[in-house]
Amino acid sequence: MVHGEREVLPAATRAEAAQALRQFTSAYNKADRAYDSSLDADHTTGALAAIDSARLKAGHANHPGGNPSHTPLELTDARFTIPKKAGWPRWFLADAKGNKGGDVRWLLVFTRDGLDETWQVAYLTLVAPGDVPGFRTDRDGWAEAVPADSAGLAVRPQELSETYSEYLESGGEDFAAGAHTSDWRALRKKNAARPGLATQYIDEPLTDGDYAPLALRTEDGGALVFFATRHYERQVAAQGASVPTPNADVLALTKGEIKQSLTMEFVSNEVALDPKRGTGGGKVAVLGRIQGLTSAQGG
Repeated sequence: MVHGEREVLPAATRAEAAQALRQFTSAYNKADRAYDSSLDADHTTGALAAIDSARLKAGHANHPGGNPSHTPLELTDARFTIPKKAGWPRWFLADAKGNKGGDVRWLLVFTRDGLDETWQVAYLTLVAPGDVPGFRTDRDGWAEAVPADSAGLAVRPQELSETYSEYLESGGEDFAAGAHTSDWRALRKKNAARPGLATQYIDEPLTDGDYAPLALRTEDGGALVFFATRHYERQVAAQGASVPTPNADVLALTKGEIKQSLTMEFVSNEVALDPKRGTGGGKVAVLGRIQGLTSAQGG
């Protein structure tokens, strides 16, 4: 008898992975067309579920009859990186070309906690084609999952969410410069104080349950890590001024009346190259990030 909780096995066959991608894409398109989160709820979890369900909720509030600008998502040229591991959750990476978002690769991390469960996408990020690394595989083509507490990397995967949150608030030397690190910090600093409006930012790690980081060993001994964070953006208007009226999607997710303040909550999922300790300059490179508003509060 094979005990799935102890045996080191591939997370899925390549045929099962391809089927999971097709099923996700079909459900995602149905939900997007109808603006109905119940139609793909069985196929999303973690960060993507939080981002996607809020997007669909806002869309339904503003367009109860469905999405007037729906264009079906098409994912082609799919490549699957499937690690061998013991225990649950089992998971794998799908890397595909999408017909949206420009010249990028769609990285989708599928996960499940048992043989009878549906494969769900926990992480969805978009990266430049040249940024997808090569992965270490065995002679049968199966990849290697990196433990969350692995100490051989610049930052342990289980600490990456907290380290990134601290970096966004205080800076530091852990991350390479780029759009999702130094550039984002500079933009937030620029927007923090404008005439009549102050904006505060709070960043928090997300690491529990379906938000746990997942990492694959790269050819050079580092890891490609998927992780999640939560962000708050609080806008406060000066006396005699007002908070700029947000767009319809933000208003659909806002509780309370917007008078002098608006606090927005976002969930973000990131993918990063975490180099082997002592190499690559020792800095983590954040390759992609997708963020979505999940709720807002007026005051």
